[in-house]
Amino acid sequence: MQHWNRAIGDIEADLTADVDVQELARTAMTSEFHFRRMFSTLSGMPLSEYVRRRRLTAATAEILDGSTVLDVAVRYGYGSAEAFNRAFKSLHGMTPTEARRPGAVLHSQPQLRFHLTVEGTTDVKHRIIEKAAFTLVGVNTRVPLIHEGDNAAIADFERSIDPDLRTQLAELSDQEPAGSVAVTVNIDEPRAEGSFLDYWRAVATTRPTPAGLGSLDVPAGLWVVFDTEGDFPEALQQLWADAATEWFPANPYRWAPGPELLSVQSDEGRTSGRGQLWIPIERD
Repeated sequence: MQHWNRAIGDIEADLTADVDVQELARTAMTSEFHFRRMFSTLSGMPLSEYVRRRRLTAATAEILDGSTVLDVAVRYGYGSAEAFNRAFKSLHGMTPTEARRPGAVLHSQPQLRFHLTVEGTTDVKHRIIEKAAFTLVGVNTRVPLIHEGDNAAIADFERSIDPDLRTQLAELSDQEPAGSVAVTVNIDEPRAEGSFLDYWRAVATTRPTPAGLGSLDVPAGLWVVFDTEGDFPEALQQLWADAATEWFPANPYRWAPGPELLSVQSDEGRTSGRGQLWIPIERD
């Protein structure tokens, strides 16, 4: 976490300067891909959104000190006073002129500080698996990313799948994770709420892809597998948060590009059960 806090310090050193994400990733001793993904997961917002909000927070102080809108806009990289006004209003709900009035209620983005809390009573159940190349075969759609609660787009897609197709897919499954799995891939970085991803209902197989079905070729590599049990969808969604905040900071691996697989075992009609999350990883 010290390296991550140094990266945040580099951003804070000059909020008017362009952000070099590759350099931030080097400071955090990780890859740019992993830095962006972990930042979004740990902070709850994309890196670009955090930088935008921190710049607007600093710019607001200058506005209140009497600087002109144009001067502040230019200093913080906005193309025009109008563009700055729009960004300012999106954060505060008012224009810079209105913000100068006595009693105006403003918003601010504090500087992030990352801390690793270790609790000995928490057991993150996981396995490290090295898998040969395989294929994901199934059907897919494009859906928005929802961090908490039901995802209506996914629910509608799942209801649209013909039972005969589900049976056909089940017969193709010939390796772990066994049976039907939910697959997320091609996620718009850095995973902001409402961004989009490809969602698949598929099976892991080495068999040929039948006509009418789509496929994803997955190369050989390492996977970490997390197990959970509890109420859906909360217990399943918590798997991603636990992976980012508890497991990755404490282990010598990083999130690798590739599909993420969710396997669920639940009795029909029940809202609870067991789940497994498969995430592709690579050594730091």
